[in-house]
Amino acid sequence: MEEKHSIEKVVGIKVSSINDIARFAMSLASLGQTPYIIRFKKENKVVYGLLAVFRDYYKYYGLPLLYYHVDDDVSKHSGKNYILIRSDEAGEKVEFSEGTRPGWIAIPILDIETIPDFLNIEV
Repeated sequence: MEEKHSIEKVVGIKVSSINDIARFAMSLASLGQTPYIIRFKKENKVVYGLLAVFRDYYKYYGLPLLYYHVDDDVSKHSGKNYILIRSDEAGEKVEFSEGTRPGWIAIPILDIETIPDFLNIEV
């Protein structure tokens, strides 16, 4: 008989704004990683998230985390597939965009149609 393994859910960490997720993605990009942001609809809202792993958490090899922000306006950023972020002496600027722009870090947004069970978080 084949043994079926269950997949644990991610630990959801709700952040106060999309800027927090963009800032985290920018810091990952500066370390040479290739971050992306996921976007999916749930309960007539849009969830933006960034998956990460908290390594070597007690007896686990890693604890899966989803940093996420919930937006009530489902059509506000429709068709915009990048979050652009720029941080300099003038401050931090975060924008949704249809494409990339010179001088900005572009974080791609992946639209998820079917939400896997492990991403089933409370919004």
